[in-house]
Amino acid sequence: MAEYQLVSKGALKLKGDAGIKKKKKEKKNKKKMEEIIEAEVPQVKKTEQLTKAEIAFLKMQEKVEKERIIKKASMTHKQRVEEFNKHLDSLTEHFDIPKVSWTK
Repeated sequence: MAEYQLVSKGALKLKGDAGIKKKKKEKKNKKKMEEIIEAEVPQVKKTEQLTKAEIAFLKMQEKVEKERIIKKASMTHKQRVEEFNKHLDSLTEHFDIPKVSWTK
């Protein structure tokens, strides 16, 4: 215990390092910058810039996404696990060791 009584508990001070201090960088307010950017950019509707094909594509994407959500929501977790297991059973076992001998 006597060995630990002489330990200095303060911060470690190095020779020659006392005079060097780094300047702290000024932090800019992100919210103010975002407000300025939003104010400068005029609000334009996205649909005005899209072509007919792009609009049709976006509508189909939304439709497919809705169908996927409905399909996932209609199944319980147990049903999904059973379906996944059936899928895994139907796959070929890719990592099986093939037969090496042609005689048997």
